[in-house]
Amino acid sequence: MKTATGNKKLEAIIKKVEKDGVAAKGLIEDLKDLRETAKKEEDPLVTKVLRLTYEYLAENEAFDVEGQFDEDEEGNEYPIEVEQNENLLYLLNLLTNADHKINREEIKDYRTALKLALY
Repeated sequence: MKTATGNKKLEAIIKKVEKDGVAAKGLIEDLKDLRETAKKEEDPLVTKVLRLTYEYLAENEAFDVEGQFDEDEEGNEYPIEVEQNENLLYLLNLLTNADHKINREEIKDYRTALKLALY
């Protein structure tokens, strides 16, 4: 997130997920509100991944999307299995510094995985 307002909202969501997990009360509404902030910040990647995230949560009542990958010596990528709360927390923490080059690449991986899972 680019603004103090966006980061404040994101930090509150992270704390909520740390405490109550992906089933936290009001999580989807909080993500929708954060998406509106991302729109104002004019960051289409963050805006899209937030929408896909709350759609996935609403549809699956979980966040078991495979968005993190590791690479072997030959350059083959394979998904890393991560517990769903940690998976969502990882994505949310990437969003705290979404302009960082490596974070953006990982956010794009989540965007792709979410799109494949939803559509």
